[in-house]
Amino acid sequence: MPTPSDTWPFDQPRDSAAVSLRSIMSGGAPILFVAHDADDHGWQFLGLDDADEADACLIALEEAVELDRSVLELADLPTGWSAWRADRASPWQRARQVAEGGAADSGEHSP
Repeated sequence: MPTPSDTWPFDQPRDSAAVSLRSIMSGGAPILFVAHDADDHGWQFLGLDDADEADACLIALEEAVELDRSVLELADLPTGWSAWRADRASPWQRARQVAEGGAADSGEHSP
């Protein structure tokens, strides 16, 4: 069931392109890692393992929400941050993404 347009919490429209994996979208694998990219403000909905490029697919941002409503909790994730969890039942954890050659802030993000 779609979220009413007046309560859409993400900073991009519902039909914005996002990156995911076929194993998640049609294979039943859970979304365990979410990134809000600093370079293009795009979103990625992945698993915890290194992604196989051949498994990558483009989806609409809304499709990730329809697949797993818990990603709504991450709508306020700042650009340059990521979130992860051990499994579907675990709470999301957040941290600033590590820049190449640099360190990240590892503290929890407070909205």
